Amino acid sequence: MSRVVKSGLGWRVGWDPTAQEFPALVGSDDWAIELTAAEFEDLCQLAEQLNQTMQAITTELMDEETIACELETDRLWLEAEGFPHSYSLRCILNTGRRAEGFWPTAVVADFLQALQTIRVF
Repeated sequence: MSRVVKSGLGWRVGWDPTAQEFPALVGSDDWAIELTAAEFEDLCQLAEQLNQTMQAITTELMDEETIACELETDRLWLEAEGFPHSYSLRCILNTGRRAEGFWPTAVVADFLQALQTIRVF
């Protein structure tokens, strides 16, 4: 398996299984950060959990009501904010390197899809 980089307008994600310390890369058009395999796994799992939570809460909110949900591990904090069907993501790396990233509402669906498929190839 070789290095894979996927990108779209406002997002990018990469995976290099041969990289020793930082096999993953996530970012947007304006920023990027390399992640360890454990940090990337946390990001993928938290993003999927937040997506499921946002979809599940749809019936509890009025049409014009927004919500913010957050999940955290020792390595990573992730927040979804907006409408259940259209929300932004904010990520803060809790490890010694410290970093913060943001994906706006318009790109989150494509970014989440890329996260789910990046290591399949």
